[in-house]
Amino acid sequence: MMERGWRVFAGLVLAAGVLAGDASVGGAQDTGAAGKKAKAPKTAKAPKAVDSAKADGPQKPKKMPAPPLFASETPLAVTLTTNIKQIKKDKMADAPWRAATLSYAGTDGKTVMLPVRIKTRGVWRLKHCDYPPIRIKVGDKAGKGTLFADIDEPKLVTYCRNQDAYEQYVLQEAQIYRMNRLLTDVSHKVRLVQMSYADSATGKIEVTRYSFLVEDPAHVARRAGGAILDQKGAGPDDLDPAASAIAFVFQYFIGNTDFSYAGLHNGEVVALPDGRNLPVSYDFDFAGVINATYAGVDPSLRVTRVRDRQFRGYCAHEAAYPRALALFVAKREALSALYRDEIGQLLPAGKVKQTIGYFDDFYANIATPKDAQRNLYADCVK
Repeated sequence: MMERGWRVFAGLVLAAGVLAGDASVGGAQDTGAAGKKAKAPKTAKAPKAVDSAKADGPQKPKKMPAPPLFASETPLAVTLTTNIKQIKKDKMADAPWRAATLSYAGTDGKTVMLPVRIKTRGVWRLKHCDYPPIRIKVGDKAGKGTLFADIDEPKLVTYCRNQDAYEQYVLQEAQIYRMNRLLTDVSHKVRLVQMSYADSATGKIEVTRYSFLVEDPAHVARRAGGAILDQKGAGPDDLDPAASAIAFVFQYFIGNTDFSYAGLHNGEVVALPDGRNLPVSYDFDFAGVINATYAGVDPSLRVTRVRDRQFRGYCAHEAAYPRALALFVAKREALSALYRDEIGQLLPAGKVKQTIGYFDDFYANIATPKDAQRNLYADCVK
C-alpha cells in the first residue's frame, strides 16, 4: 500500500539520525536560542543505507539558531535592490538565482546592507503577479551580526500588483499566519516588512508596499524536533490525529480549500523520531476570509464560491476534532485581538469588521456538537 511505503520512507529518514526532539501542537512557544549554526537541508532525503548501531540508540537534538528577524513582529522597513526588469521576466519554474541587496536601519540608526541572492517562485502568483513572489538566500557570512542571521532561505510574499487591494491581500494573509502561530507551534513564523523595491540599474525605488517574510521550513521542523519530508502520499494513517485535527479545522476556519498535505500542495509534513507526522500549513491567499479577486475553487469540490467553507479533514480522525474545536474556542479572543493590534490596524476598519464576521460564522457552525457534525464532520474525507 502507498501508506505503508510512505511510513517506511519516513522511518528511514529519522532512523538515519536526521533530528530528534519534542513537538507541541497545542500552542506556539518560541524556544529557539542563538548558538553555533547547524544548517539543515531544505528537505530530508531517504538515505541509501541505515547504520543500525546509530538507529537503535536515542539521537541528540541538533539545535538550529533562531533567526533574530522573527524574534519580533513589529513591521520592519527594508529596501530590496535588484534588477527589477530581470526579476519580472523570470516567470519560469526553474528561474536562476539573481544578485540583490537588502538594507535596513540598525539599532544605531546606521544603514545595514547585506548582499543576498533571490529567485522567483510560486505557481499562480509567479505567472500573474507584476512582481512575483521570491525566495531569498542569505549566506552565513553576509547575515552574521544582522537581523537576517541564520535565516537560510525564507520566502518573501510580495505586493504582486501595485494596487491597494493587493496590498490588503498581503496584510490579510500575514494575519492568517499569525493566527496559525497562536494555535500551534508547528507553523511558520512571519515578519511583516514595509518593503521598498529599488532597481539596481537606476538606484530608484519603484514602489514601497507591505510584504512579509515566511520562516524557512527547516526551522519549523527543527523547532518541532523533526525533519521536513518531501515524500508525497501521507494519508490518515500516517498523520498524527491531534495535529491533523488542528490543521484541518484551521483550514475550515479561514475558508481555505486550496491545499493537500498528501500532495504537498500548500502543505508540508514534519516527521518526528517517535513516529508521528505533523502537517504544516502555508500559502493562504485563496482563503475565503481574504476573498481575493483572483482566487477560485476546485470544481471537484462541493462548494462553488471562495467564501463558502468545506471541511476536508479525515473521518478517521473524528475523535480528535472536539479537542481541536475546544482550542479554537479558547483562543477566540486572542485571535480576534490580532485585528486590534499594530498590524491589524493597518487594515481598513470595514475589512476588519467583515473578517471578524466571517470568523463569527465559524463559531456559529461549531456552537454545539450537532452543529459541528452537520457543518464539519458530514463532509469529512473517508
